[in-house]
Amino acid sequence: MGGTFEPLKGGGAAIALDEIEISILRSLAVQLLELIGPGEPEPAADADPLAVLFASDGPTEPPSDPALARLFPDAYGGPGAGDEGVDPEELAARSSEFRRFTENDLRTRKREDALAVVHSLSGLGPVGEGVAVLELTGELPLRWLGALNDLRLTIAARLDITEDDESAALFRLPDEDPRKPMVMAYLWLGGLQETLIETL
Repeated sequence: MGGTFEPLKGGGAAIALDEIEISILRSLAVQLLELIGPGEPEPAADADPLAVLFASDGPTEPPSDPALARLFPDAYGGPGAGDEGVDPEELAARSSEFRRFTENDLRTRKREDALAVVHSLSGLGPVGEGVAVLELTGELPLRWLGALNDLRLTIAARLDITEDDESAALFRLPDEDPRKPMVMAYLWLGGLQETLIETL
């Protein structure tokens, strides 16, 4: 998997992808959509937007799935929480309240990012000479960046990776290790993310 993002004249980014890469990216994005779950029902067209904003209560507890917990972390707390004289229970209450008003919107954005990946890959023409060129313009590069980041966070949670410097050890995994395919996907997505950031 050697494709990297390159700049397009006039803005945006392009990458050449083969059929396997397209299939892997599409599959990962669909799995991310399944993990995030369905969206909230759309409010009625004549609904007062301010009333909808304050009426929409989201979850107050962090997700139990480690991957979802990585995608939707607590806003307050974490390692060392309470060291500055703030009661840990107060931090938990703040996180709960913040989550209640923000998680649904965050889920919607992450879902839209993953859908943008699926739709842009589905919109590719037939693969010629083994590769198809994907061009990302407008808001698509940022949608892809968001989805690539979410995919890496999800895979990192499944592999129990907590630090970026653990990547070196991942390269040395033997081929027979059952984590190897997921590790290769994680590293490849990191390369895509890095070249897309550099391109933009």
